[in-house]
Amino acid sequence: MREQSAKSRVKGLAAQKQNITAARSVAKVLRSSLGPKGMDKMLQSGDGDVCITNDGATILEQMEVENQIGKLLVELSRSQDHEIGDGTTGVVVLAGSLLEQAESLLDRGVHPLRIAEGYEMASKVAVERLEEIAKTFNYSKDNYAPLVQTCMTTLSSKIVGRCKKDLADMCVKAVLAVADLERKDVNLDLIKVESKVGGKLEDTQLVNGIVLDKEISHPQMDKHIEDARIAILTCPFEPPKPKTKHKIDIDSAEKFEVLRQQEKTYFTDMVQQCKDSGANLIICQWGFDDEANHLLMHEKLPAVRWVGGVELELIAIATGGRIVPRFQELTAEKLGKAGSIREVAFGTTKDRMLYIENCHNSRAVTIFVRGGNKMMIDETKRSLHDAICVARNLIRNNKVVFGGGAAEIACGLAVDAAADSVQGVEQYAFRAFADALDSIPIALAENSGLPSIESLTSVKARQVTEKNPYLGIDCSDNGTNDMCEQGVFETLIGKKQQILLATQVVKMILKIDDVISPQSYA
Repeated sequence: MREQSAKSRVKGLAAQKQNITAARSVAKVLRSSLGPKGMDKMLQSGDGDVCITNDGATILEQMEVENQIGKLLVELSRSQDHEIGDGTTGVVVLAGSLLEQAESLLDRGVHPLRIAEGYEMASKVAVERLEEIAKTFNYSKDNYAPLVQTCMTTLSSKIVGRCKKDLADMCVKAVLAVADLERKDVNLDLIKVESKVGGKLEDTQLVNGIVLDKEISHPQMDKHIEDARIAILTCPFEPPKPKTKHKIDIDSAEKFEVLRQQEKTYFTDMVQQCKDSGANLIICQWGFDDEANHLLMHEKLPAVRWVGGVELELIAIATGGRIVPRFQELTAEKLGKAGSIREVAFGTTKDRMLYIENCHNSRAVTIFVRGGNKMMIDETKRSLHDAICVARNLIRNNKVVFGGGAAEIACGLAVDAAADSVQGVEQYAFRAFADALDSIPIALAENSGLPSIESLTSVKARQVTEKNPYLGIDCSDNGTNDMCEQGVFETLIGKKQQILLATQVVKMILKIDDVISPQSYA
């Protein structure tokens, strides 16, 4: 009993209201970040790192939400990010709006479970409507303009919006380079995003191969190698060390000379084994000392040291080589092949990077990002991740719906129409669900500086009279509300996932009627 009295407890309607308020306050933070005119958030971590972003999942991750219900929304946006990669802001705004509508129903005395069940039924109607209004996009490796168009919609809400055409083009080319179109599968591990501070965003490029943040180990080695044959080693260039503790007594200069000669023989044998295999570039996971470096230079064998395990695997995949753990096992068949390898210097600093291009197996690409500062580069990387995920989703399922709130308005109208045929209290939940879907186009209009209610009602009325589900909010002021003409597309699976995930989380929050927490959290 004493332990129980040390805890605070909220029950019944008060608990539900408390939970809804907590979730709504989290959703409110993200509301202003929605859409192409959405604002960015600046977040400072405990150790002083500053992050500027409008990616919903990143904002919530960095915010360090303490409230348990708030954490549910953080996980909601994270699961949308992991599964789809885009729509992380929209899913939280929708969940917040559903809870807001549920609160007014709770005030009227509707049982929370009936609201939850009504929402579940309404979400099925909304998803069916999405399937009906979805369009199928046909694309091929040569004609990928539709994919670029959809990626541009994703990038238009980011800070990199001014270069969205070029960046979207890069993302689609990268995804198509590594995609298995027969199996409709994309391995995103093969797309590496490297960055270097400096230059401008327009200098970002797609490299058909791999970019390594390393340089050739000796300044006098060749910096450009054509028709490279690469030995990929995980063994160090140094004499073997005994496993046991040992001690050598050297009492004369002759003995020291013998020891030195022995050590030199080890090095020369290692270098000779690399030379005999036909390799003309050594990439090693470990470092090597000056003697080994000098011998490699003397034998005209360029080398790169301290290359990480993940990068080694990528190089092996791209060049078709094998990772060799011992010098004795190094043979010509295990070498990787690349068209050219060059060391590139940047600006006035001594920063250099290695480009491994025209690889034997071209299914590994790198997007090399440039930008004025680290924050800009980090945000560009997040934006590119979203766009790459969208391109992957379209390859998996090539159906799209239209953005600008058009899909939400169409679903809202369908749910509203279906409400008339539903008996019981669930009818109220249906109408509440339809109202909640309107929150997305309202937020888009608000963020674009348009009169929100007028914009929504006029578009809604036109959707009904013209029977055109492609009409949405004209955020960019292009003079037309037809999203098909504007080319604002979103993936069908992304939009479906948003509605289903938001409904699940809201259902879960509504079912909680008792909150027991330690006093410190109360």
